[in-house]
Amino acid sequence: MKFHITEDGKKLVTLIPGDGIGPECITATQRIIEATGAAVAWETRAAGASVFQQGVPSGVLPETIESIAKTRVVLKGPLETPVGFGEKSANVTLRKLFETYGNIRPVREMPGVATPFTGRRLDLVVVRENVEDLYAGIEHMQTPGVAQCLKLISRKGCEKIVRLAFEFARSEGRTKVHCATKSNIMKQTEGMLKRAFEALAPEYPDIEASHIIIDNCAHQLVKRPEQFDVIVTTNMNGDILSDLTSGLIGGLGFAPSANIGSEVAIFEAVHGSAPKYAGKDVINPTAVLMSGVMMLRHLGEFEAAAKIEHALLVTLEQGILTRDIAGDEKSVGTRAFADAIIGNLGKKSESWRVRDHKPLQMPTFPTAPDVVKARTRRTVGADIFVETSQLPEQLGPALEALAEGAALKLKMISNRGTKVYPSVGAMTDCVDHYRCRFIGRDAASEVTDAQILELTQRIGAQYRWMHIEKLPEFDGEAGYTKAQGED
Repeated sequence: MKFHITEDGKKLVTLIPGDGIGPECITATQRIIEATGAAVAWETRAAGASVFQQGVPSGVLPETIESIAKTRVVLKGPLETPVGFGEKSANVTLRKLFETYGNIRPVREMPGVATPFTGRRLDLVVVRENVEDLYAGIEHMQTPGVAQCLKLISRKGCEKIVRLAFEFARSEGRTKVHCATKSNIMKQTEGMLKRAFEALAPEYPDIEASHIIIDNCAHQLVKRPEQFDVIVTTNMNGDILSDLTSGLIGGLGFAPSANIGSEVAIFEAVHGSAPKYAGKDVINPTAVLMSGVMMLRHLGEFEAAAKIEHALLVTLEQGILTRDIAGDEKSVGTRAFADAIIGNLGKKSESWRVRDHKPLQMPTFPTAPDVVKARTRRTVGADIFVETSQLPEQLGPALEALAEGAALKLKMISNRGTKVYPSVGAMTDCVDHYRCRFIGRDAASEVTDAQILELTQRIGAQYRWMHIEKLPEFDGEAGYTKAQGED
């Protein structure tokens, strides 16, 4: 990744102070980084609530986008997504615009921060796919009472996040990577991440690779979290797991993150803008500070990063704590906490270690959209989604009659994923949203678009349909799943 170097030899970073408590945390972090003498310069730009209020729907100013495209590195405070104006979250906008496909969330125990897991020296990282899955945000109301959200998982996206997880593990000297999925249920989508992980793992023989079902992973994280080193997972699963892991070590005040892509990296705390505490000099800046430490390592400023991490550990060992940890009477303010860390620069903890880091080798990928090519492919049928208040025993015969003489025949009808026609004795509480699966009458012939459209016209003359999915075969394997109860 290329960086923008200023005339005096410093690496330029786009600095976004953010909303609420953001400016205080960013100022504290900026002061500490500058005190190390790191070769970093700042270009301050705006995003978030103040930009929404200017009438910019994305919450991100054009000059902010221009700055990021130039510097390729961002340190930002939390951004508010106001209710009642603006559109998408400015945080999500920034991640999407610059394809920061990986969200890296380190979690480690800190001295002086008491939790139920104190003394177990937790030190793990969640690597979360950051741009696709359900968070692609493609939703439709299928009927007035049934909503759909498309879960989009690409092989390319899976390969990118898996390689990033392995490369990040190597950069921190870690030895284990778990891939956490729900592939036992979602065999095509979640299963794609599992298959990509298992295909790529042999390229990293120095790292132990294991798959784990996501709900068991959550269970094990609470039961015995020290067994984990790096966990790679899909977007929504990663969102949930990474907040869970932050809770193990004291909360979001200690949760830094990096949103990293092939061209741009955005470093930010996980916590929100907490406007009720803004300007009160009480907030814990550790999450933003450690995000800054991650940024320094990304920039190759390893010595400055290690200095800050050591100084933070020493400060916490000295019992210098913010309000969220020590309460009102024994705590120090944000500025005093930053001052203490600056005063401890150059000191090292005797009891807590800082990992040795190597440069992260960012994986490279082809730009072609179709990274997976099938040798053979054909369409064997179609799922036509129908809205009706009829019961299955009424709908089934009616569709069979409508398909009489057509190239496709009705195979089954499901409701919310369970086969309801022909009946298998299921006690399904049906809604007005049916998936009607039609397959070609001649199993040896490919079903054509014209045949699917002709059948859809027949059905549309009597029923309201809202969605069609072709049933593909790739290299002889079904590219679709069966309903519960379907043979």
